[in-house]
Amino acid sequence: MFAGMHWFGIKEGDRRGRAILKRHYSARHYADGSNPALFVGPGEKMVLMTSDCSALFVWRKFISDDGQVGVSCAVFRNEGMVRSSVLIREAESLAWERWPGERLYTYINPRRVRSTNPGYCFLMAGWQRCGTSRGGLVILEKFPDGG
Repeated sequence: MFAGMHWFGIKEGDRRGRAILKRHYSARHYADGSNPALFVGPGEKMVLMTSDCSALFVWRKFISDDGQVGVSCAVFRNEGMVRSSVLIREAESLAWERWPGERLYTYINPRRVRSTNPGYCFLMAGWQRCGTSRGGLVILEKFPDGG
């Protein structure tokens, strides 16, 4: 557990993390029913879970197909009682500890979330909209200096 935070680090293949990921809208469900042990993908990664196992956050630094630069929030799912914006801010500080000065970014699929304001919890944590992907995903970003 990281001192003063809700998060602790887990391995990419952790069964508890995989269980939360399966309930995320971006989870891949294979037609043959396979369930790969690893769920993040290539690159540098940080996989976080809350101490009560109710939230999952995955940071991934890799070469993006669409030219995004920085560290990507590949997955964030909160099924617990702690405000999502609080968990996001804590995860940001851990990302900047590992990758100092890097831009953080994420994609939100507005067609797959219930909110009329896609990415609201990230916006409440100080993130900004910075565009839309070719596939219609909203791109949000945050810099360490808040700019």
